[in-house]
Amino acid sequence: MNNIDKPTSPTRSDTQQAAFDTWQQNYDALIGEDKPVKNRSGIEVKPLYWPGSDPDGAYNEKLGFPGADPMTRGIYPTMHRGRTWSQRQLIGLGRPVDFNGRIKKILASGASALSIIPCNSVYRGIDCDEVEPEILGTCGTIINTEEDMDICLADIPIDEISIGLNDPSPFTMLAQMLVVAEKRGIDWKKVTGTSNQSDYISHFVANHMFYRLSLQGARRVQLDTAAYLAEHVPNWNAFSIVGQHMQQAGATPAQAMGLTLSTAIQYAEDCKARGMDPEKFLERFTFFFDISISFFEEVAKFRAGRRIWNRLVSDRFGVTNPRAKRFKFHAQTSGCDLTRQQPLNNIARVTIQAMAGILGGLQSMHTDGYDEVLSTPTEDSAKVAVSTQNILKHEAHLCDVIDPLGGSYYVESLTDAMEVEILNVIAEIDAEGGMFKAVESGFVQEMIGASALEFQDQVDSGEQIVVGVNAFKEDEDASARPFLKRPSQVHMKQQVEQLKKIKAARDPALLNNALQELRQAARSEDINVFAAEIDAVRAGATLGEIVKVLRDELGFGQPLVVA
Repeated sequence: MNNIDKPTSPTRSDTQQAAFDTWQQNYDALIGEDKPVKNRSGIEVKPLYWPGSDPDGAYNEKLGFPGADPMTRGIYPTMHRGRTWSQRQLIGLGRPVDFNGRIKKILASGASALSIIPCNSVYRGIDCDEVEPEILGTCGTIINTEEDMDICLADIPIDEISIGLNDPSPFTMLAQMLVVAEKRGIDWKKVTGTSNQSDYISHFVANHMFYRLSLQGARRVQLDTAAYLAEHVPNWNAFSIVGQHMQQAGATPAQAMGLTLSTAIQYAEDCKARGMDPEKFLERFTFFFDISISFFEEVAKFRAGRRIWNRLVSDRFGVTNPRAKRFKFHAQTSGCDLTRQQPLNNIARVTIQAMAGILGGLQSMHTDGYDEVLSTPTEDSAKVAVSTQNILKHEAHLCDVIDPLGGSYYVESLTDAMEVEILNVIAEIDAEGGMFKAVESGFVQEMIGASALEFQDQVDSGEQIVVGVNAFKEDEDASARPFLKRPSQVHMKQQVEQLKKIKAARDPALLNNALQELRQAARSEDINVFAAEIDAVRAGATLGEIVKVLRDELGFGQPLVVA
């Protein structure tokens, strides 16, 4: 019998398909009623994934290798095996001296970068002598002056450690920190970090407390600041595009990624219109995301987002610089998934969220304290949050392998599905004329509101189980839950008095001239607002005084009402 007459053997794919069909028949016979399972983004999750789940394959086109296009598997060749993520705990507490003491302990516990959360009065753009002392320092640190910032950063080598400033437009904290660096003789080129709350668009969508200026006014200040920093503080990230706000307001993970990328497109187009080079300014773009407890969905969200951004900046902006194509992101475990009931369960939730972020390829991370849903985290819970990262890094060995879930039939299929959903969101925003117009019209707010309502209905109906809330409940003594003591009212009144002394000691003529120059800058497109703001800080101007001038000239931030 010649070779042609030999019986043919089934191919490997035929054998696999037959085995799959047999499994499917057995599964259908045993499962009974098999209700569809969908993740938070509405993607149906199958009971099993196998090679046939991705008939196209196309490994190199869709995955490639870490540090190379399309960067699905990570933006650096070594990823966490070569350099782990920075542990950046967001801390805000009482007076500047209180913050300084807390951050030193957190750094000693293993944090490798720091982030400053200001008091709510600061977010509102007013000085501490303009509000009742009872509400001061309860959610963050009072930072009204350059002197306050100097105390916050006492003994902190700001030329050696990366600093995140949760500092919305007009970025007074950054101006104060640069003046502090100047007085310490530190070259601004050595200052590194990120303006964590530079994404004014996300504020108007989902975080109203954070905006101080009108939508158009915030746009002007942001572009002036970005241009100034590119020239004078080149290692500072002027843009942090925040998907966290969108997701915590109710957007699904896919929607949050799509809206964030659309916002980044808007900012890139604005910078390009300003005459800036995308090959350079995109190097300073960073992203900030929420990590929900939907583990695999979050991993797929980050992998898909990284792949889309890599392709998007090439296609839309012609970028070839590999550094400008990197999708650098910070992530925070989601406080929205934490519960007041049985708060110690939140340690498990935060751990799962942190694992998703790590396996999704983040560059820096904040892990929530288990009591963060109750108050600013206590010192003990903050230490547990930092230790959670250290345990995952050193004991669980999550850094040993790059993209360890890469190649999983499920993860790859889900990454592809998330990519489709994300691209659909971007297409919707493009059709509205871009992110600025889509927010101005209320289109984005309506999208997020509908998703938030749908998810809450699932919780209320019990379809989505939340342990301790709608299932596995226990009788609890709410008074026994951990809580942070309110700041000392004596200390808060002392802080107010200190501000009054600082104001009284200033040179009135120098101060008034600097504020008038700031006003003139806001009125003229030819004068950089942020440069004038730094001069105002040098002259002793406070947060409230700077914000008031710019509100007068550029407009007060008002909620965008959706009919």
